[in-house]
Amino acid sequence: MGNAPSSPKPGTEFQVIGAGLSRTGTASFSEALRVLLDAPVYHGGTQTLLGPEVEIRSMIKILERFPIRSEEDRKVVFPLLKQRFDGYAAATDAPTSGLVEELMELYPNAKVICTVRNADAWVKSIGGLSTTSTMWFLRVILFPVPSMRYFADFVQVLSKQFVYLYGESVPVSTKTYDRHIEWLKRVVPEDKLIFFDVTEGWEPLCKALGKPVPKDIPFPRINDSKTTERFAKEMIRKGLVRWAFMCGVAGLAIIALLRHL
Repeated sequence: MGNAPSSPKPGTEFQVIGAGLSRTGTASFSEALRVLLDAPVYHGGTQTLLGPEVEIRSMIKILERFPIRSEEDRKVVFPLLKQRFDGYAAATDAPTSGLVEELMELYPNAKVICTVRNADAWVKSIGGLSTTSTMWFLRVILFPVPSMRYFADFVQVLSKQFVYLYGESVPVSTKTYDRHIEWLKRVVPEDKLIFFDVTEGWEPLCKALGKPVPKDIPFPRINDSKTTERFAKEMIRKGLVRWAFMCGVAGLAIIALLRHL
């Protein structure tokens, strides 16, 4: 995930659907797009977990209707997608990576760029995130924390998206990674699909977008793994502190009540 959520800029043209799975350099990719397109970029993990509560609640509603099976589903999903992504030049990370077909319909002129990495390294990286995400007590601990109280629900519907698209939930294997690439090649027109490894830096990305290589600006290198780990620890700490405060207040209230009995 990135460092901070971004805000939409009205009138911004949506140009890139980031189709890379989480932990494929999506945070670095998002920042690179922000520089090249000179406009805000919607990084799913950051916006959902650090943005206003409406972000995560909207994504849960969208994924509850995934895949779209009826006109009623469409009437719910597409307005929510527009609400979340209008005003951004691009969207990356989960759940965007699994909503490529819907976003191509909504933004037909956008390119689809999938960030890639070694499949075995991806499984190792995403595995640690999956273990943390599915700890049963998170729902209780995070309840006092705005937005994060919905985290367990978000992980649950995101897992259902994975099962539908790749036949696997957490923990995932290289099958999920390989099936994601196969799925993209099947649903995205060949002339719109681009694969990009963030370790290659500016040149291939600039070529794909028809942009000059930025002068004196190094390609962003954001360690998504360490950022996510720090964030998880901070949210758990915040939840525990708020529970302690609430329990303390409740305890004082009970003592005061007993004194009046």
